[in-house]
Amino acid sequence: MARVAIIGGHGKVALQLAKDLAAGGHQVTSLFRNPDHVSEVAATGAAPVVADVEALDTAGIAERLKGQDAVIWSAGAGGGSPERTYAVDRDAAIRSIDAAAQAGVRRYVMVSYMGAGKDHGVPEDSSFFPYAEAKAAADSYLRSSGLEWTILGPSALTDDPGTGRISVGPGQDGSVSRTDVAAVAAAVLDRPATAGMFIEFINGDTPIAEALDSVSGT
Repeated sequence: MARVAIIGGHGKVALQLAKDLAAGGHQVTSLFRNPDHVSEVAATGAAPVVADVEALDTAGIAERLKGQDAVIWSAGAGGGSPERTYAVDRDAAIRSIDAAAQAGVRRYVMVSYMGAGKDHGVPEDSSFFPYAEAKAAADSYLRSSGLEWTILGPSALTDDPGTGRISVGPGQDGSVSRTDVAAVAAAVLDRPATAGMFIEFINGDTPIAEALDSVSGT
């Protein structure tokens, strides 16, 4: 059993992830911004914590991460203004990385996207550009943090039912269900060998556990 904090706890992936982790016997704490979502988050089996990471400084986030064994970042501005995208997906994410280090939480899982990185190739006039830039900065910061990090790179997300099967590797054409993204996030926590890896994936033919074991050499 591990104590796991999910940042962005009311997102679709995060709600499913909290259910998966709680069902697996983990002690889950979900951080989210809107107090109206307390009951919905609590229904997953997670302990709900109302905390706006966009507004909190590093020390404030660290205070809420004390005692955890792992942090999973599943937050996002969800589009909208470039300013808020940078404020959440870059700046708040970076503060959460520093906060995890301050709180003594060594394991950090970042939900990113397939193709993320400084060479993302998104043109500056695209509405997706601020998000691509923000994630590139946050992911790069995490890589240099000294934490035991894993970055997940799912392709386009769907609300289709989960299949429990993925195909791992960059540049694949396809999509992946949010349910399976949650399952992958839960599974990497049980696999310390995935630390230091950027795992890009779509829905495919290989069971999640088998796919992760093959890329991590376990």
